[in-house]
Amino acid sequence: MAVLVIADHDGSVVRDTTHKTVTAALALSSDVDVLVLGKGAQAVADAAAKIAGVRKVLLAEGDAVAHGLAEAVEATVLPLAGAYDAILTPANTDGKNFAPRIAAKLDTAPISDIVEVVSADTFVRPIYAGNALETVQSADAKKVITVRPTAFAAAAEGGSASVESVAAGEAPKTAFVSEEMVKSDRPELGAAKIVVSGGRALGSAEEFHAVMDPLADKLGAAVGASRAAVDAGYAPNDYQVGQTGKVVAPALYIAIGISGAIQHLAGMKDSKVIVAINKDADAPIFQVADYGWVADYKTAVPELMAALG
Repeated sequence: MAVLVIADHDGSVVRDTTHKTVTAALALSSDVDVLVLGKGAQAVADAAAKIAGVRKVLLAEGDAVAHGLAEAVEATVLPLAGAYDAILTPANTDGKNFAPRIAAKLDTAPISDIVEVVSADTFVRPIYAGNALETVQSADAKKVITVRPTAFAAAAEGGSASVESVAAGEAPKTAFVSEEMVKSDRPELGAAKIVVSGGRALGSAEEFHAVMDPLADKLGAAVGASRAAVDAGYAPNDYQVGQTGKVVAPALYIAIGISGAIQHLAGMKDSKVIVAINKDADAPIFQVADYGWVADYKTAVPELMAALG
């Protein structure tokens, strides 16, 4: 059995999500290859080759795949699919975009957001916003799987895989127009070791940033937000933590003014240590918190900042 992992990277660095997806792939087979798509991505391919357990790295370079167009990714993967029994990708925005297209072309049912590999054909995935787990067994000859990275440990470095070039696909009916990138000196939300998140209780975008940004800077943390805060315009969309946002599992998660709706809990309840600050003692967030502080954030956060020095 051979497995192909589609790498997640930013054009220069292989993201941690790739290492974790490789770990899931190695639970299926010892024959794991990594596909790197991009333009000018030789450094990314070389870095992927150093992931322990990787047999070979395939490098596909072209304008269409440089921007992750789903049609181009599909056109690149399909000619390679014959050599693999499973195709894995992180369950991030890009993976959720192109994995269903690949599965449809291969006439196979995609298996999404797995958190455990039981055997070569059996997987565990969350349902009902993470409140239950289901075990899925697939009889399909080829499997297209998205992996929840937070459920797997990152594969180590130390590999010495070879790098081969393959043809990149085209997307004749789709064109990349533009993108707006939010640049920040803080860690990326999905990979941060510490995350501080704010909720609707903060009341405004100005208050949100006045409270959250200094605390995040003090802790070297990423900033997150509940869906309610994002919908209210307090924080940008890429800050959203939850079922329809990003799933995070940092070493420390601090929730400020977040009630703890199921939608939000689905995105952060696997955090190692959860600290909740909320003036409502009955807020659902306290049910999953390791440490709860029943207080108004207006007094609690300044006290916390002072204690941090």
